[in-house]
Amino acid sequence: MRVVFATAELSPVATVGGLAAAAAGLGAELRRAGIDVDLVMPDYGDVDLVDETTIELSVPEWVGAATIRVGIHPVAGRLHLVGVPGMARPHPYLQADGSGWVDNSERFFRFARAVAAFVEADPPDVLHLNDWHTGAVLAALESPPPTVVSIHNLAYQGVAGPEWLELIGPLAAHFEWWGDTNPLSGALALADRVVAVSPNYVTEITTPGGGFGLDGPLRQRGDALIGVLNGIDTDVWNPADNPHLVATFDTSSLSARTANRTALLARLGLPDDDTPLVTIVTRLTHQKGVDLITPLVPLLEQIPMRLGILGSGDAVLSGELHRLAAAHPNHLAFVDGYDESLSHQMFAGADAFLMPSRFEPCGLTQMQAMRYGAVPIVTAVGGLVDTVPDADLDTRRGVGFVAQRVESTDLLAAMFRAARRLKDKRRTAALQKRMMSIDWSWTGPAQTYVKLYRELVRGDS
Repeated sequence: MRVVFATAELSPVATVGGLAAAAAGLGAELRRAGIDVDLVMPDYGDVDLVDETTIELSVPEWVGAATIRVGIHPVAGRLHLVGVPGMARPHPYLQADGSGWVDNSERFFRFARAVAAFVEADPPDVLHLNDWHTGAVLAALESPPPTVVSIHNLAYQGVAGPEWLELIGPLAAHFEWWGDTNPLSGALALADRVVAVSPNYVTEITTPGGGFGLDGPLRQRGDALIGVLNGIDTDVWNPADNPHLVATFDTSSLSARTANRTALLARLGLPDDDTPLVTIVTRLTHQKGVDLITPLVPLLEQIPMRLGILGSGDAVLSGELHRLAAAHPNHLAFVDGYDESLSHQMFAGADAFLMPSRFEPCGLTQMQAMRYGAVPIVTAVGGLVDTVPDADLDTRRGVGFVAQRVESTDLLAAMFRAARRLKDKRRTAALQKRMMSIDWSWTGPAQTYVKLYRELVRGDS
């Protein structure tokens, strides 16, 4: 079976958010399962491929010249890099000041039309599209192959002006949205199956509060809308075999976490004592909710907890974290930026991991943290509900502590509960062994997708 898998991001070639890791992880696991996967993504430039060939695409004049470089990437494997005018940029979406490229809609409409031309020229058994960047592919395909559309984050829809309705393809009427052009809404209407990246996210996006204006159309899809939890790369996120850690460990050698904790406290410049160390690894955006934690920093001594944050993004929030770290040097450390090696250490050396998201379609870092034995403290949103049963409410399956409302007061209560549990070393070790034994790999999700693909190829309703 051949699947064209189109995405705007793919780790490590172009990584902005969870889409990149999901595309890479699922693509690799599908290949291991015997699926012939064409990974198709924009050619942002500066990517070298081995055994490269070039495909010239026949596209409408408004797209301009469109080509695909096909070759082998040393990590991602065989790639199809789609080149269209204006696509090659230092960052897929953002300018240096953090604002979006003003022509993002045009760039990704061109990309989508080029992908459609590739599909028309060599139809696959299944077409799998991801997020708004690829949605307009379906506007140009009057006889598309069986199609899956995955929603990684419904908040981003790529809405553009009405002028695009005259250009993107013969099915453009499905993409009209309150007078504008919405590449995601049209794709959701035309796809054979729509997959959200966690079961609970399906529930959220079919409500007015979580549907970002598309809850009605999503409810209309009925059984065609399903939730499949993402996985993580358990070879990369492996505490038993990891070059980033001072000491490797597994469930039979949890005491080795102590060396990682000591090293992390030293790197963060925090005192080394029995006070629980909690970490956050995140982008500093409204979605991720770190601003809900800033009012709690003066209370860390009372909980008690020490907090280490690794993240970048919003300049105002970053400035506030720098200020708070200077005012509370024994209880807050802030590393402004992203460091792959340090992120592993932030999981392996932490007693707990804090994820105060306002919404979280699936979430990956809570899985990564649990893989390393860091007890998750999360909000009851999206995939966090599916992956983090509350240890106080579910003594058999519980692995973390859940704030039921996305508010600072509820997060504070969850932090207090976690601090109490962390004092009990025996019960904490049992919790760590439980969470570290969960299979967060892509094997299960990939099997679900393979089954879905086969149903579509057979024509099952």
